[in-house]
Amino acid sequence: MIRIEDIHKSFGEQEVLKGISTTFERGKTNVIIGQSGSGKTVMLKCLLGLFEPEEGKIYYDDRAIQDMNHEEKRLLREDIGMLFQGGALFDSMNIEENVMFPLRMFTKQRRDEMLHRVNEVLKRVDLENVNKKFPSEISGGMQKRVSIARAIVNNPKYLFCDEPNSGLDPKTATLIDNLIQEITHEYGITTIVVSHDMNSVMEIGEKVVLLKNGLLVWQGTNEEVFTTENEDVVDFVYSSNLFRKVREAYKKYKF
Repeated sequence: MIRIEDIHKSFGEQEVLKGISTTFERGKTNVIIGQSGSGKTVMLKCLLGLFEPEEGKIYYDDRAIQDMNHEEKRLLREDIGMLFQGGALFDSMNIEENVMFPLRMFTKQRRDEMLHRVNEVLKRVDLENVNKKFPSEISGGMQKRVSIARAIVNNPKYLFCDEPNSGLDPKTATLIDNLIQEITHEYGITTIVVSHDMNSVMEIGEKVVLLKNGLLVWQGTNEEVFTTENEDVVDFVYSSNLFRKVREAYKKYKF
């Protein structure tokens, strides 16, 4: 679980986060949405400890980052997996070396132990026998699955996904969404996804947080997105006529 309490973050005179409080639950896919400039990326970087808020606290299972010493923060980083927007695979490393990289960074395992774990997670994301290929030799969807394998190779307690479906076709995007959710449930991870993709929100948003102008203006489940009368949700989510029609049909069916 990750809990944030009244966090404020400014850059010069511009206040980007204006007192946000919420809880991201363990074993659930928590999705942060909002327009460009709403504060999503800054919030993500605060959660990762890359930015330090001027006010408020961020708790990882009741441990406040602000109260941790350097060694405690280093140990926390070992519990964090990160799925970057572009995948961020190393072009000069093959798939096996890419997935093994966090193990080499954070553990003292023998190579045979690391290789065993690499093969485990590659199998989990349905990628076997690709160890010696390079990122340029596999598809974008396969690259994203390799990135997920690398993100979970250390058995993280917390998983952060920044626009995981960026650049993927709709079918592959759905496969990635489902894989992230399956892994979250299977390993009991606290997963936080930053996304612009409303299909992802509706597919896996077990908790959805909407930011607007640095404020948390709504939170609820993906089902509640269909039924809420919150104006900020309606304006953001249902700017598409398609989603408006889906919402109307859903409400009619439910009620």
